Amino acid sequence: MLKIKTSIIPLVVALLVAVSVTAQTNQTDKIETKEQRDARMAWWRDAKFGLFIHWGVYSVPAGEWKGKPIWGGGEWIMNCGEIPVADYQELPKKFNPAKFNADDWVKAARDAGMKYMVITSKHHDGFAMFKSAASPFNIVDATPFQRDPLAELAAACRKYGLKLGFYYSQAQDWNHPGGSAIKVNKRANAHWDSAQDGDMDKYIDEIAVPQVKEILSNYGEFPAVLWWDTATGMNKERAEKFYKVVKELKPGIIMNNRLGGGFKGDTETPEQHIPPQGYPGRDWETCMTMNGTWGYKKDDNNWKSTDTLIRNLCDIASKGGNYLLNVGPTSEGLIPQPSLDHLAEVGRWMKVNGEAIYGTGATPFGAEAGKFSATEKDKNGKPKYIASWDWRCTTKPGKIYIMIFNWPASGKFELPGLQSKVTGVYLLASRQDLKFSQTDAGATLNLPATAPDKLASVICVEIADGTARVAVSK
Repeated sequence: MLKIKTSIIPLVVALLVAVSVTAQTNQTDKIETKEQRDARMAWWRDAKFGLFIHWGVYSVPAGEWKGKPIWGGGEWIMNCGEIPVADYQELPKKFNPAKFNADDWVKAARDAGMKYMVITSKHHDGFAMFKSAASPFNIVDATPFQRDPLAELAAACRKYGLKLGFYYSQAQDWNHPGGSAIKVNKRANAHWDSAQDGDMDKYIDEIAVPQVKEILSNYGEFPAVLWWDTATGMNKERAEKFYKVVKELKPGIIMNNRLGGGFKGDTETPEQHIPPQGYPGRDWETCMTMNGTWGYKKDDNNWKSTDTLIRNLCDIASKGGNYLLNVGPTSEGLIPQPSLDHLAEVGRWMKVNGEAIYGTGATPFGAEAGKFSATEKDKNGKPKYIASWDWRCTTKPGKIYIMIFNWPASGKFELPGLQSKVTGVYLLASRQDLKFSQTDAGATLNLPATAPDKLASVICVEIADGTARVAVSK
């Protein structure tokens, strides 16, 4: 992934992604109708919640090299620590995730209420988490494990009804000659080892494109998603090589916006933040860590609370997006227990309230999320967005879901400007009917004295109109 805790890398990468995205045109729009695109994107739009998995040989050092902690994310240790290629290539000998159980991972995601998973098939360190004929630097040929976890996850996803996607670092590759790299540590060159130097086009032709063909061909109906990252050094000609292969082998796949070379893809990918107003008219997905790093780092215990995770999910859904929440498994093949605990807690909430998340549309109100400050500026000099965390809203035909974080002491909840005729109101958890009143100015809901759920209580408002009409601007 891109973002590295307490480092300058996020600034560099965010700039690269922003430049790439603003210069792009959506190539898929030229070859499919809106109806075809809607059909292709339908499962993803309905899913709303997915599991990101950053797992690789970097889980062996787990943030330390030669007894010293290395700054940055666990998955960036090779770059941030400027580890020589020859030394890093010794790590697979120590990578034997014998405790890995694909069923356990997929069940944890399913029980959390997630509908899909995306795992790193190859991260920037160039180590493939699958059997690859293009390079021996892979989990089957170079480790004592000698198994393909992607194949096992594919089987488990079929068994438990989840979609499976693959992340693939198409440009950055710190192991194979010619792969690109982002420069950190104020070093003179992006590469820190002459073994990395080479022809990028040769790398793409002989390593990256063949490996993309492998991950698109060897796992049946999967991957359902192909998640590119960091288009460093990519141009149109290089990107077209990947795009052509994808469209030939998996024409129905969903791709994100990070391939580069003018290919916008299907989804925007805000990282580690939720955009204030989403991306109206565009599919998008916030990817976010559960602690501070993507790949496993043994000293990172900066865990987000379950309260925060649930609020993030509600916030993202209310703006029409998906939430891709990350875990970083250990070198033993285990998802850290705090991650599992949080997933289980979110799952308990989703079991009761998932109806307000899955298959929903964005809020018809908008002001409830917050507003831009008239005086304060953000780091880019633009008006600072001040989020409000009282409630969020999602919609389905004939229904409005109100997710309340701060239960009003007054016992009254106002829906300003709601013009659609309210026909019924009830608590989603208990189906208990609630009294309400409505005027031209909106609707007022009468609530119980105490909140049914201390984290987020959901109220369903039934309306006569298929689409909610609200006489306020967002």
